[in-house]
Amino acid sequence: MNKAELINKLSEKLNLPKKQVEDVLSGFEEMTMSTLEAGGEVTLTGFGTFMAKDRHARMGVNPQKPAEKIQIPAVRVPKFKAGKALKDALKKKPVATVVPAAPTQPQA
Repeated sequence: MNKAELINKLSEKLNLPKKQVEDVLSGFEEMTMSTLEAGGEVTLTGFGTFMAKDRHARMGVNPQKPAEKIQIPAVRVPKFKAGKALKDALKKKPVATVVPAAPTQPQA
């Protein structure tokens, strides 16, 4: 589901104009980004927590020249930790399992 689909579904479910739902969603995005930039966390109880984590600098391998080592700089990255209600909701659905096909025997 993309942003436009989310806006449409929320608009239908809440019986609100699409423009109003879009404004609320944009406000949520802006507030979340500004809170994370300031070093805070945004917690939606049961759903999850948005946070920013610092990834330390490290040595890596240049994918174009595997023999060459490169320095990867430290960076701040967004993280999401799922809440209990979200985890429980996903546990209810059975996971589709793929059954491997039986090996075929060459015809004699």
